[in-house]
Amino acid sequence: MGLFDRFRGRRPGTGRRATAADTDHLRDWAAQRRGVEGYLEPQTLVTETTLLLIAHDGEWTRRRVESPAAAGRFTRKLEMPLYEITKVGYPQRMRDYQARQRILRKRAQRAADERP
Repeated sequence: MGLFDRFRGRRPGTGRRATAADTDHLRDWAAQRRGVEGYLEPQTLVTETTLLLIAHDGEWTRRRVESPAAAGRFTRKLEMPLYEITKVGYPQRMRDYQARQRILRKRAQRAADERP
């Protein structure tokens, strides 16, 4: 077997496929938050197409979807906007949320380290 033989005939992103559990998670997550928007992430060499949901405060979740068309149907059904991440980029509120979470984790770790 040659170095690249195992990659021949495989298409990109042939890892785990989208499931009903993925769709259920996205639907439940969106129902529990306000101001949710969808961001379509394209298929890569590692993952299938994913749908990133971002709430008004920057909290987010990501799950696989069957296709870009499936993501469009999902967001239309929930009446939320859908953006292509390759065109609009990740919103600042998501980056700000991540930064806040890092600070909170560091504080929690420091507090745990200081306990006797």
